[in-house]
Amino acid sequence: MKLPIGISVMSEFGKAVTGFLGLASHGAEMLFGNLANPSYSSTFGFQFALSVLPVIIFFSSVMSVLYHLGIMQYIVRGMSWFMSRTLKTSGIESLSASANIFLGQTEAPLLIKPYLSSATRSELNTIMVGGFITIAGGVMAGYIQMGVPASALITASVMSAPAGLMLSKIVIPEENNAIVELDSTPVLPSSSTMVEAAANGAMDGLKLAAGIAAMLIAFVAIIAGFNAVLSGMNTLFSGYSIWFPSNLKELFGFLFQPVGYLIGVPEQDIKAFGSLVGTKISLNEFLAYADLSTYIKEGNLMPKTITMATFALCGFANFSSIAIQIGGIGAMIPERKKDIAALGLKAMITGALGNLLTATLAGLLF
Repeated sequence: MKLPIGISVMSEFGKAVTGFLGLASHGAEMLFGNLANPSYSSTFGFQFALSVLPVIIFFSSVMSVLYHLGIMQYIVRGMSWFMSRTLKTSGIESLSASANIFLGQTEAPLLIKPYLSSATRSELNTIMVGGFITIAGGVMAGYIQMGVPASALITASVMSAPAGLMLSKIVIPEENNAIVELDSTPVLPSSSTMVEAAANGAMDGLKLAAGIAAMLIAFVAIIAGFNAVLSGMNTLFSGYSIWFPSNLKELFGFLFQPVGYLIGVPEQDIKAFGSLVGTKISLNEFLAYADLSTYIKEGNLMPKTITMATFALCGFANFSSIAIQIGGIGAMIPERKKDIAALGLKAMITGALGNLLTATLAGLLF
């Protein structure tokens, strides 16, 4: 991140990823014409549903093909081996953490499903923290399409995995001190042909895109309702010279300002940074990245703040994700659901702190 060669490599890699994901526009243009053509954005405006969601479908299809060919399994296995040797974590923890860089918080544990029932409490916590501290590859593609710096986002996602392993072991240390090796590379259910894999991946991406679209419609409307209430109360209290937030951004910005100050966010951007972190933890990271995208387009944040915010938001650590993990992982091991529920809040907070830790490091090296 600091050396010229590192900056150059990540910059070029980010450009390559952005260019590759831009291929999704060809498929979208076939259905929606120039509405999905980036060159016509000045005419029609930015069409979120036609610009971002097709990228998620395309990337999901590509990832499915890579898993079908066995390429992703080798990548994940290699990263798992490296983490096990350097961080001295067990095989199932390292494999899950590595997979979380590419998969979602409930998909990655599928790779270690045979080992989950016998996992220790510390290992379960580490697996859950790994889900909270990272984001899935599909949504990462969407964030890049929204204008979030690709190089920073990719770096943040990779750094979050070992950060999650470290913090989870501080929170709940391993008592057995046993390094469990995996005797084989677990694989996700595969398709019979590459074409079937691409089709299945596209359908999975469609489900994810539809879920994101539904979530955005509902949450943005709910936020507008809260903002209307806060605005009315602000008008009421202003007559008594009492400060009251006029919207949720002001409220989150006020509550999380100390966080920005403590990790070294530039002073003029502390309030905006606090608002982004508050939105991510209380609502979800997609809405927070949407706000960050707006800040970037308007040029309201310093480059250092944009980088730190990209790192701080790069995780599923929010309250709704607790329910997602309890439901998802709990369904794989019903006999351990009580343990998973007990660890939920603690693991989510650990994941959020891990994102702030990587953001701090990014700020130091900027």
